[in-house]
Amino acid sequence: MTYRTESDSMGKIDVAEEKYWGAQTQRALGHFAIGTRLFPPRFIHTYGLIKLAAARVNRQLELLDAAKAELIEQAAREVMNGQLDDQFPLAIFISGSGTQFNMNVNEVIAGRANEISGGKRGGKTPIHPNDDVNKAQSTNDSFPTAMNVAAALALRDQLTPPLKRLRDELHRHAQAHQTTVKLGRTHLQDAVPMTLGQEISGWVAQLDHGMNKIDMALAHLSEIPIGGTAVGNGLNAPKGYAPAMARAISELANFDFREAPNKFEGLAANDALAFASGALRTIAGSLMKIANDVRWLASGPRCGLGELRIPENEPGSSIMPGKVNPTQPEAVTQVAVRVYGNDAAIAFAASQGNFELNVYKPVMMDAFMDSCQILADVCESFRVHCVEDMTANTKRMEELMRNSLALVTALNPHIGYDKAAEIAHKAYHEELTLKDAAHKLGYVKPEDFDQWVDPKKMIG
Repeated sequence: MTYRTESDSMGKIDVAEEKYWGAQTQRALGHFAIGTRLFPPRFIHTYGLIKLAAARVNRQLELLDAAKAELIEQAAREVMNGQLDDQFPLAIFISGSGTQFNMNVNEVIAGRANEISGGKRGGKTPIHPNDDVNKAQSTNDSFPTAMNVAAALALRDQLTPPLKRLRDELHRHAQAHQTTVKLGRTHLQDAVPMTLGQEISGWVAQLDHGMNKIDMALAHLSEIPIGGTAVGNGLNAPKGYAPAMARAISELANFDFREAPNKFEGLAANDALAFASGALRTIAGSLMKIANDVRWLASGPRCGLGELRIPENEPGSSIMPGKVNPTQPEAVTQVAVRVYGNDAAIAFAASQGNFELNVYKPVMMDAFMDSCQILADVCESFRVHCVEDMTANTKRMEELMRNSLALVTALNPHIGYDKAAEIAHKAYHEELTLKDAAHKLGYVKPEDFDQWVDPKKMIG
């Protein structure tokens, strides 16, 4: 491997000739060898978008000449399009502001732009990573701007589509089973009848509310603090820079971002991301509930509830032949656990801002992007490999219905709560049907029982 010499304010350092980055990235590689979690590709691409927008705005404001701006735009677009992903080697556990990552982006864009111009890879001529790529910016405003933009686009483009497809597939089942009568359950005990469609409609409503919470989160995420530079007062950013950046970023992202009305809040706090993470946690909780309901309803297949049949995707045991497990619901519940953990990390980190900067930004960004990705992936997997081919076992539903003591509730208006309770206790302890217990106690005639205790009349 051959090397070239790069320099920064700390001095000179050797960088592999094949790399686009410069001295600050190389120095960070030696100082932050912490774990294996690298910056997510989606965040890298977003940072490229912001640097592209900055080159355009700096050109419009005559801070950069056209030739330099074009070189930066071309290199930044390659970052945005994922063509240079292998040039971002830093772990997320770096400076809490993300300085080393911002410089990694600046150096890669400069290094690639210098190569495009006909020069050597890397270096600072004709494009300088600080003076040109980072012009009118600071890590302190570009990094949180990238966080908000990446989070908003992940919610819109990555999570919402598979979440909505899952919601729509569950809605299809709810509509198909509007008249499929089954036993309700409260406290894990038998309750009055309902339909399978009613039960599933509750799941659909949970996901509807979850998507509404995403919409609410997007409102705050759309405020971006670019132009605040180091502490929020905009030092070294010219007049008109912030609104022009908001317009340029909006155009590139096809999303309505706007200049943060208070950039001090945008740098010192990450409340928008914390709120959005809360929405993800709520969605994860909804998915946990839905997945647990599905695997309980599908338990058995012969000695459990067995009211639902779910696809048999793979062998379930290394020792018990023929066993099949509810692996898709289990995957959903594990993702929910991880999202809850990510949210706890984000909530704690978001509370730790000091004065004009929160310095827990990289770990918050990584946790949020991780939650978006795994929620999106598991929604798609759960829908395709479980929900689409899920079917109702109506025979089992009818069997459990006949044996339920909860049907005695229908007698309350006719004989009162106390007598109905006495019928239920007698049926349970003497292993009788409700009808036989009611007749033996002399409280209800058989023909009245058949008329009053009809599950189809009890579903509301």
